[in-house]
Amino acid sequence: MDLCRFCGAEGYYFRAYEGYALCKNCFIRLTEKRIYRNIRLNKLLDKQENLCVALSGGKDSITALYTLYKIIKKRKNSNIFAISINENLGKYREDAIRIAKKHCKSMGIKHYIFTFKEEFGKGLKQFVKENKIIGPCTICGVLRRYLINKKARELNATKIAFGFNLDDEAESILLNFVFGNLDRFVRLGPKIENRSLKGFVPRIKPLRDIPNNEIEKYLIAKNIEFHPKGVCPVGKDSFRKTIRKSLQEWENKYPGTLYQIVNFFDRIIPAVKTEYFNSGKYKECKICGEPSSRDICKVCEILGKD
Repeated sequence: MDLCRFCGAEGYYFRAYEGYALCKNCFIRLTEKRIYRNIRLNKLLDKQENLCVALSGGKDSITALYTLYKIIKKRKNSNIFAISINENLGKYREDAIRIAKKHCKSMGIKHYIFTFKEEFGKGLKQFVKENKIIGPCTICGVLRRYLINKKARELNATKIAFGFNLDDEAESILLNFVFGNLDRFVRLGPKIENRSLKGFVPRIKPLRDIPNNEIEKYLIAKNIEFHPKGVCPVGKDSFRKTIRKSLQEWENKYPGTLYQIVNFFDRIIPAVKTEYFNSGKYKECKICGEPSSRDICKVCEILGKD
């Protein structure tokens, strides 16, 4: 490992897309600087916030919690709380929530936990068993997002912070482009809001500029515990995983590919969003009243209410 470009200390991490090494202290400093730059430039936070963090206990959401807490705690008229969703997957999720609880307690952050069984009457495994058409990752993602938005709204959250990183964003851009999914394509970006849509809590992505592997390195450098991703007990191979593997190969061969994809998206999306939201395509589900781009939302479809 080369010496740190900025202070000459022993290198801790080599940023291939920038061509230099960083020591542990400089790596921490520049990672946080990049996160706060994203928050500032994209105006992710207002002066007064009741901010909800979607907290799984994994590296991304833990990093989002810590970095946002450092900002919110300095503001007199702002608050931060966390929501965790338990899909009732046994030890896999319980271990992650234990870590989430620990961090919230150490910072004095109110932590709310909601389970699939309490909210929907059954756990994720049962949903997957009963539905052979919709994939398990889709079922999980749809139900989790629904619950997070619903509960955050009930708790009067002004915004919801998600731990999506650079890799996640690049994957989603390519995935929705390939499938021509405009509804989901316009929901990407550092901040998603639609003030005219009743019930939708604006969403922010403070880690959007940070590569996946740098987030893990950041927490290790800070000696902050997080839950390793592991293998989901109901997860299957998906097209997203194929895209993820391809992107990793491209990034390894052509460092900076992920940033190029996201930066190009940022250049074109303002025009796409203007056209899309002016079309009035977003509405409310006829059954549950939650925000949806369809007459009957995906949640009600999964729950068999259609």
